Amino acid sequence: MACFNQLHRPTKPGTVGQPIFGVDVRCVDDQDGFVSDGEPGEIVIRGPNVMRGYYGRPEATEEVMRGGWFHTGDIGTIDADGYVTIVDRKKDMIIRGGFNVYPREIEEVMMTHPAVALAAVIGVPDERHGEEIKAYVVRRPGVSLTEAELIAWCREQMAAYKYPRQVEFRDALPVSATGKILKRELKSPA
Repeated sequence: MACFNQLHRPTKPGTVGQPIFGVDVRCVDDQDGFVSDGEPGEIVIRGPNVMRGYYGRPEATEEVMRGGWFHTGDIGTIDADGYVTIVDRKKDMIIRGGFNVYPREIEEVMMTHPAVALAAVIGVPDERHGEEIKAYVVRRPGVSLTEAELIAWCREQMAAYKYPRQVEFRDALPVSATGKILKRELKSPA
């Protein structure tokens, strides 16, 4: 545990709270430099509760333990009051034409469409932009929605570089035993 909403302090919805006593939490850029309050970066943690490394896996340990900080793989922000918000997983981030696109943000917007029951967004290779945004969507029962209609709706809801250019409808999405969408299965060729 690194953060939680503490009883003697106000809570902020959407955050995971503030760092616990004795634990430092920061957000860093790709060069491990600290980012400003409110700017997204990888969440890093140091404190007595952080592991020393992976047993028998020195390469994996070296990858996540740098400069005395544990690199979580989560992208987040820390506001001026020290509240931490998790934005997405670093490995899920899409880089489209030089812009960082967080799939979770797009999925949350798509889930507000009345015909969308479930959505998962991934990056797919693209010659022009490096990666393109693709959405896998499960429609609500009894509704009709075309790829063109959903893309047009998304275009009105999101910045020009964020909306999905490809939509694939499915009856269901692959999920783990805990109900988490398995994006790696969507990324692998069928």
